[in-house]
Amino acid sequence: MTKIDNLLANIDMESISDIHITSGLPPMSREDGKLIKVNEDPISFEIVEEYIKDLVPDKYQIFKEKGEIDFKYNNPEIGNFRVNAYKCRKSNGIVMRVIKSDIPKISDITDANASVLKKFTELKDGLVLVTGPTGSGKSTTLAAMINEINNTKEKHIITLEEPIEYIFETKKCMINQREIGEDTLSYASGLKAALRQDPDIIMLGEMRDKETIEIALRAAQTGHLVFSTLHNMGAVASIYRIINSFEASHQNEVRIQLSSLLRGVISQVLLSNETGIGRTAAMEIMICTQSIQNLIREGNYEQINSFIQMGSKYGMQTIGMDLKRLVNSGTISKEEYGNWVDQNMQSV
Repeated sequence: MTKIDNLLANIDMESISDIHITSGLPPMSREDGKLIKVNEDPISFEIVEEYIKDLVPDKYQIFKEKGEIDFKYNNPEIGNFRVNAYKCRKSNGIVMRVIKSDIPKISDITDANASVLKKFTELKDGLVLVTGPTGSGKSTTLAAMINEINNTKEKHIITLEEPIEYIFETKKCMINQREIGEDTLSYASGLKAALRQDPDIIMLGEMRDKETIEIALRAAQTGHLVFSTLHNMGAVASIYRIINSFEASHQNEVRIQLSSLLRGVISQVLLSNETGIGRTAAMEIMICTQSIQNLIREGNYEQINSFIQMGSKYGMQTIGMDLKRLVNSGTISKEEYGNWVDQNMQSV
């Protein structure tokens, strides 16, 4: 066993998302969004160099020349990792993202909202968005929804991810996972190719530019079910983000297109549990009813939040409503709720 494997073997991979190793500092892991020391022993520059050689011996010289390198590392007894090694000042650093095969159920993420999220997995076509800030659990929610389809339907699913964070085991579905930068050049190029690969469902890790959004809308328009993410909070902000990606002369056309294709938006944040162990997702859920479709088509976005607030019979809720439910059930503390509201008043 190599030195890096000795370190990794003593870390509980189930409870963390990332491992940080920097020369001169103790190793740290990210658990529930917080960096926690693995032990108190600083790691020397020489040991970090050995770690990098152990992890990627055939590309070590490339790392020395370029100062950074991305690669995968797999040890069947320890786990799968997406790794970035880098130089910083007079030290070296390694960040290892844990790639998980144990995918949570939708009910594990949000028992109260599980039935609504499952309805999204039963759609035949259209666009479903999961949005939120970095570290809000978007990828986990998407993975749970894809795995729900995998457990219940016979479909061909293509995922485009950067990086792959969960490995799907084939059950009822055929699932082909493609990683940006390794299996395809970009989201846009991978999405164009996916349309020629007979998919029923496409999971797009992020709609990050106009070209990708255009192709995603085309995919939804041609009978595919498309799941994707945006790095913003709230359904209204997501709609603005998509429309404003286009030139003013095309925005009316995109509004009409989006109004007919968008099926729903799940916006989420993670908050610390009252117990101090783990985090819980609070969600805003918008379902594209005919009324909301009309608002999108007409550009009356500012009215959408009112329809979300009044749309509980459709499964809709504001994030403020879900936060209050979590407080009332004792899942999160009033203090945690208050802190979030103070920092995000416009989103509640």
